[in-house]
Amino acid sequence: MHKGYLRTAALLGALSVALGAFGAHALKKLIDEHSLTVYETAVRYQFYHVFALALAGILYKEFRNKLIEWSGFLFILGILFFSGSLYGFTFKAAMNLNGMNWLGPVTPNRHFYFFAGGHN
Repeated sequence: MHKGYLRTAALLGALSVALGAFGAHALKKLIDEHSLTVYETAVRYQFYHVFALALAGILYKEFRNKLIEWSGFLFILGILFFSGSLYGFTFKAAMNLNGMNWLGPVTPNRHFYFFAGGHN
């Protein structure tokens, strides 16, 4: 289990660096500043979760218990649902798509209202 968490953390960490570089160089030409801020939030929180996941993997090796096992699993879910929904909103903004409001319940309200057409 701990090796799986460490491998996943390494993969998701590399992905967050690549996504950050993409946002800094290519994506900012396609979206407005607020959408870029949302994207940067997604990358930042993905990176935070990577460190937490790596720590869970290290701790699980030494102190095998369900709490640490579940925490690693939940960090992965946090990346998928929170950062993933913010990436989805950014994709929606970049492609000028309608719909995808089902992503709203996963993200903080200020991001949801922006993309749903409401106020910040």
